[in-house]
Amino acid sequence: MTLAVNIAQSGSNNVTFRNRIINGAMVFDQRNAGASVTPADSAYTLDRWKYFASQASKFTVQQNAGSVTPPAGFSNYLGMTVASAVTVGAGDYFTISQLIEGFNTADLGFGTANAKTITISAWVRSSLTGTFGGVVLNSAANRSYPFTYSISTANTWTPISVTIAGDTSGTWIGATNGTGLRIDFSLGAGSTYSGTAGAWAGATYLSATGAVSVVGTASATFYITGVQLEAGTTASPFEYCQYGQELILCQRYFQLVFPTAGNATTSTVADMIVSCFTPMRTNATLNQNGVLTVYDDQVGPFTQSSTSIVNLGNQNNVVNTIRLNNFSGMTANRFLIGSPGNPSNYVTLSAEL
Repeated sequence: MTLAVNIAQSGSNNVTFRNRIINGAMVFDQRNAGASVTPADSAYTLDRWKYFASQASKFTVQQNAGSVTPPAGFSNYLGMTVASAVTVGAGDYFTISQLIEGFNTADLGFGTANAKTITISAWVRSSLTGTFGGVVLNSAANRSYPFTYSISTANTWTPISVTIAGDTSGTWIGATNGTGLRIDFSLGAGSTYSGTAGAWAGATYLSATGAVSVVGTASATFYITGVQLEAGTTASPFEYCQYGQELILCQRYFQLVFPTAGNATTSTVADMIVSCFTPMRTNATLNQNGVLTVYDDQVGPFTQSSTSIVNLGNQNNVVNTIRLNNFSGMTANRFLIGSPGNPSNYVTLSAEL
C-alpha cells in the first residue's frame, strides 16, 4: 500500500539504529567523488547503492545530478538520468537498490511466524508523474513484495512512505554477513519482473505492474534521498548519523586506502601492506585506481609503468599484503613506504554484497 506522510526533518531521534539503510542521505560517494558515470549492470554507484540493468548504457548516475535544491534537512541526493530511452521488453529491468546485511535485519524475523512489519520512507523527485514501483526481496530473490508510491507533481520533492507486513514464508538469511534483505526502486521493468502490488509472492519481481517506466522517456530524471527502512507501522523522522559514524558503516563494504610500508623484493617488485580503516564484511577484492608510487629510505620515488596488483593475503578482513609489479631501478630488500600525498595513489577494497 502507499501512504503519504509528512516526514519531519528535526533530526531529534530517541532510538538509535532504527534505519537499516546505510548512506540513505546520499552523503558518501567514495568511488566517483560526485562525478557523473554510466554504470554497468550490478555496479555500485554512491556508497551502498547498487544499479541493476538488463541493457547497458541507459542511465547516468551522479550525486546531486542537475544541482537542484535537496529537501529541507538534506544536502545530497542520488540522481538518475536517462541517457538513452528504451521501450521496456518483458524481460527488461532497471533498478537502484540497496542490499542490507543479514546481521542488520535478523531481528525482523522474516521467514518466521514472528516477522515484523516494516516501513520504508524516502524523498523522491522525478521529471515524470504517476505511480512508481519498487520491491523488497530476500537474498535468493524468490520472495518479493512489489509496492507503489505516487509522484503527483513533476520536478518537486515528494515524501513517500510504504508499510509492509513482514514475510512469514520463504527462506530469509538470519544473522550472517550475507544479504538479509534487498530493497529496489524501479526505473522500469517488463512484465516478467512486475507483480501485483501489496502482497508477498514466491517470484522474482522487481517492480509493481503498471508502474512508471522512467527509462522509457529520453532525459527523464529520478532523484532520491532520505531513504529509511525501519521496523514498525509508521515512518519516523529520518535517523541522522554523525558523519564519521556513517563513513565507517560505508567502509565496511568499500574503502580507499594507501599502501603504507613494505619492501622491494626485486628491482621491479614491491610487497606492501594495506591496512583497512575498519574491518570489512569479508575478505576484500583489491584494485588499483592508477599506477602507484613508492619510496625507499635512500632513493625514490619509484612509479609503476603500468598497474599490476596481486593480493598475497588477508588477515581478519583488516590487513592485506599486496604485490605491485612494473617498477624499475629499485634495490632488493630495501624498506619502502607508500605515497599518501598523491591523491591518486590509492587501492580500492571492496567487500560489497
